[in-house]
Amino acid sequence: MTDIQDDSRYRLLVDSITDYAIYMLDPEGRVASWNAGARRFKGYAAEEIIGRHFETFYTDEDRDSGLPARALAAAREAGRFENEGWRLRKDGKRFWAHVIIDPIRSPDGALVGFAKITRDLSERRAAEEELARSREQFRILVNGVTDYAIYMLDADGRVTNWNIGAERIKGYAPSEVIGRHVSLFYTPEDQAADAPGKALRTASREGRFESEGWRVRKGGDRFWAHVVIDAIRDDAGGVVGFAKVTRDITERTEAQKALEAAREALFHSQKLEAIGRLTGGVAHDFNNLLAAVLGSLALVRKRLPSDPRITPLLDNAIQGAERGAALTQRMLAFARRQELRFEAVDTVALIAGLRDFIQRTLGAGYEISTYLEDGLPSVWSDPTQLDSALLNLAVNARDAMPDGGTISLSATRAVTTVDDELAPGEYVRLIVSDTGSGMDQETLARATEPFFTTKGVGKGTGLGLSMVHGLAAQSGGRMLLRSRPGAGTSVEIWLPASDQPVRIADAGPTTALAAKRTGRRILVVDDDPLVLTNTEAMLEDLGFTAVRAASAREALDRLDDQPFDLLLTDQIMPSTTGLELIAEAARRRPALPAVLATGYADLEEGATTEVTRLAKPFSQADLLAAIEAALSEP
Repeated sequence: MTDIQDDSRYRLLVDSITDYAIYMLDPEGRVASWNAGARRFKGYAAEEIIGRHFETFYTDEDRDSGLPARALAAAREAGRFENEGWRLRKDGKRFWAHVIIDPIRSPDGALVGFAKITRDLSERRAAEEELARSREQFRILVNGVTDYAIYMLDADGRVTNWNIGAERIKGYAPSEVIGRHVSLFYTPEDQAADAPGKALRTASREGRFESEGWRVRKGGDRFWAHVVIDAIRDDAGGVVGFAKVTRDITERTEAQKALEAAREALFHSQKLEAIGRLTGGVAHDFNNLLAAVLGSLALVRKRLPSDPRITPLLDNAIQGAERGAALTQRMLAFARRQELRFEAVDTVALIAGLRDFIQRTLGAGYEISTYLEDGLPSVWSDPTQLDSALLNLAVNARDAMPDGGTISLSATRAVTTVDDELAPGEYVRLIVSDTGSGMDQETLARATEPFFTTKGVGKGTGLGLSMVHGLAAQSGGRMLLRSRPGAGTSVEIWLPASDQPVRIADAGPTTALAAKRTGRRILVVDDDPLVLTNTEAMLEDLGFTAVRAASAREALDRLDDQPFDLLLTDQIMPSTTGLELIAEAARRRPALPAVLATGYADLEEGATTEVTRLAKPFSQADLLAAIEAALSEP
C-alpha cells in the first residue's frame, strides 16, 4: 500500500512540474510518458505523442546526422547524456533546449528505458545572444572611435587593450603598447612627481579621476589632454583594473585662448569707444568755453594799451587757454571725432622737415637718426596732425631717456594681404624708436588708454598715444606699439600709400574783402550766450554788423524779415542742428553763404557737407578766414 502511495505522489510531483519536460522513453526511444511541462513548451498532448519516437523533437539536420541515436547510445554506455541544441515544437517552431538523458535499469541491470528531462532555454539563449551582440557592437564602437583614446589598464596600471582612437592620438600600435605601464604617456616632470600613480590611487579610492594636462605622443610631441580614469571592480568590490578615456583638446584649448583674447580685445575696444564718446562730449563743452575765453581775451588784449602789470597776465591767460584748446584737439583725435583734412603727404619731405625741428625741440644730449627707404610713395593723411603725432612721439622718446640717447625716425614700405587686419594694399610705416628704459607688459597693455601716463603729475595728459592711435585709424591705417624693459620702445604708424599729387601750400587766406566789411550783415546763431556774445564782439571788431539769434527758430524768423550777407551757426542746438538750419536757410535764401562752427565731435559719423567750417575754439583770425572763404565761393 505504501509503495502504491509513493508511486502516486511521485507521478503527481512530475505531472505538476511545468518548467521542465520530464518524460520516459522505452529502450528504442519511443515516448512512454508525458508530463504537463512537456505539453506546455512542446505543444503535444499525451495521446498525440506517446508511442512516437523522440526524434520527432529534433531538427531535420540533427536527425540526418543521427544525433538522436547517438544521444541514446551515449546515455546507455556512459550512464548520462547532456547537451544543448535546437528542438522543435508541435507547430514547427524552434526553441533552444537543455537536454539530459539518463538510462533506467532494472534491479538486475537490464535497460528498461530512459528518463529524459528537457528545459526551454530560449529566453536565456536570446539574452546571451543579445549580450554577445551588444558586446560586439560595443567592441566595434570603441574600436571605431577615433577622437578618443579608450583603453583598459590592469590593477597595476599596465595597458590591456587599445582602440583606434588611442593609436591615432598617441601614435602607438597595439603591439607596441599593450603590457606597458600608463606612465609611458606622461611627461618626464609628471613621471618624476608620480602623477600616474597618484591618478590611479585616486581612481581606486574615489572611483574616478579626472584632470587636464600635458601628455606625450610616441614621437615625443606634447598635447593637451582631458583624462578620465574609472576604477573597475569585481563583485567583492576589489579593483581589478581601470577604464581610461583620453581626449586631445589641444585645438579646443588654443581656440579657447583665442576666444578669451578676442573677448579681451572686444572689451578693450568697447571701453575705448565709451571713453571716446565721453571725451567727444567733454571736448564739445570745452570748445564752447574756450571759444568764449580766447575770443574775449584776444579782444581785451587788442583794446587795452600795453601795461607791464596787465599785459603779461593777459598773455599768460591766452597761452593757458590755447593749451586748453590743444588738449581738446587731442581729446577729439582720440575720440576719432576730429575732422582731418586728408591729402597726399610727401613722406620724404615730412621726415626731412621734422628732423631739424625735433632736434631743436629736444635739445642737446639726444641724437636723431633717420632712415628713408628709396622710392617711398606719399601717404594719405592730415599733414598738420601727422606732424604733431610724430613730434609727440619724439617727445615721449626723449622723456623715456632722461640721460640722453638716440631717437630713430624711419620710413619703409609695407604691403598687406586679405589675411591682415588692414585693407589689402600698399602702406608706409613711419617708425619712431628710442633706446630708453622700455615698458613692462602691464604698462604696454595700458599705454594707449586715454589719460594713462607714466609721467609725473602735470607732466603729461595721457592722450599722446591715444591721439596717434586715432589719427592712424582715421587715416585708414593703424598704430603698433612694441616695447621691452631695457630694450627701448618702438611706435609704428601704418598709413595707406597715396597716388594723388602732393598739394603745394598756398599763400593763406586772402584779405581782399577787408575793405568791404563795413555794412555786411552776418546772422550769428548759437544757443550758448557766452559764445554768442563773444562771436558778436569779434565780428563787430572786424567791421561786420552782427545780428544775434539764440535758436534756429529765431534765426529763421530774422531771415524772413531782414537781409543778410552770411549765416554763421553753431552745430549743436536744441531741436535743430546747424546743418538742418543751413539747409532750411538755403531753401528760403538760395544765394546765402553759410559758415558752420563745430567742434567736429558734434557731427554724426559719416556726415558730410560742403559748407565752410569753422573749428572751435576759434580765434578772430580763424573767424575772418572762414567768413572770407564763404563769401568768396561762387
